[in-house]
Amino acid sequence: MDTAKLLLAVVLLVAGIALFYFFEEYSTLVRVLGLLAISGVAVFIGMQSVAGRRVWEFAKASRGEVRKVVWPSRQETIQTTLIVFAMVLLIGIVLWLFDMILMWIVKAVTG
Repeated sequence: MDTAKLLLAVVLLVAGIALFYFFEEYSTLVRVLGLLAISGVAVFIGMQSVAGRRVWEFAKASRGEVRKVVWPSRQETIQTTLIVFAMVLLIGIVLWLFDMILMWIVKAVTG
């Protein structure tokens, strides 16, 4: 029965997308609202299956884990970004110098 529920949800999504493009003479707002309604019904049907409930539990657990993350402060973010910019600039200069030296060597060898 779960397979039938998931298959019905996928068929609804595909039909919603097809109808979105089939009725292109209608307003985009109406078509988007229709697509959202069909998608909502498809998600509701999909959530009634065991796989859908597992996905929902995973999403809830993931949200809880994201809340546990200690995000960097604004100052730490700015400092890290400046360090990255400085290192990119430094590596760019080193590679440019390396390229210039190799070009000089190639010109000296080939005349």
